[in-house]
Amino acid sequence: MKIVMAIIKPFKLDEVRDALSAAGVSGLTVSEVKGYGRQKGHTEVYRGTEYAVSFLPKLKIELAVSDEAVPRVVEAIQQSAQTGQIGDGKIFVYTLDSVVRVRTGEIDAEAL
Repeated sequence: MKIVMAIIKPFKLDEVRDALSAAGVSGLTVSEVKGYGRQKGHTEVYRGTEYAVSFLPKLKIELAVSDEAVPRVVEAIQQSAQTGQIGDGKIFVYTLDSVVRVRTGEIDAEAL
């Protein structure tokens, strides 16, 4: 089992969710986050005053999937979140040791 975590641009959420549904993903968690990568933020002008925006709004998507589903899920996220512009985000995959479904007590693969 793996956790797939993706940091994406907020306006791409619907496209990513649709692509993941088509890839067979049944659930995910979305969090609003702020951060920066290579773009190091940007400057904006508000009421004639220029100021730096150091942390950009992003969305963090997390989902637990079987080992076999990882390539399909990563490709779905990458294809649907891509704009070709700097700041498109990142996808991280890491090992998930155990899962327990709270309602039923199912463990690991059955809990996914």
